[in-house]
Amino acid sequence: MTKKLSAQEIDLLREPQIANVATVMPDGTPQVTPVWIDTDGENVLFNTSKGRVKHRNLVRNPKVAISVVDKNDPYRTLIVRGTAQFVDEGADAHIDALAKKYLGVDTYPGHRADEQRVIVRVTPE
Repeated sequence: MTKKLSAQEIDLLREPQIANVATVMPDGTPQVTPVWIDTDGENVLFNTSKGRVKHRNLVRNPKVAISVVDKNDPYRTLIVRGTAQFVDEGADAHIDALAKKYLGVDTYPGHRADEQRVIVRVTPE
């Protein structure tokens, strides 16, 4: 069952807030990574490189939890659980847009020629 994001939740996701993404390691232990976060108005989006721990974990087990706490108001939060889907198309442009949002630069400064970026789309459940 999907959950619709509220206008307040969408607003929080559109701000330059840091999110924590929880995935599951092969041995069943949790793994948490801070990420830049985004939304398309229905889903929670983040971006990663293929092959990183969170990507490998989500390929194996796409269940994910995401927590966002407003850096200016710790009582303004969003917690989403869902299933990850991977979107290759537009992933490089997406990380550049996130770099603009979080760093104020046009191009993500961490681009590496040997990496493949992917958008992780999580539909709230």
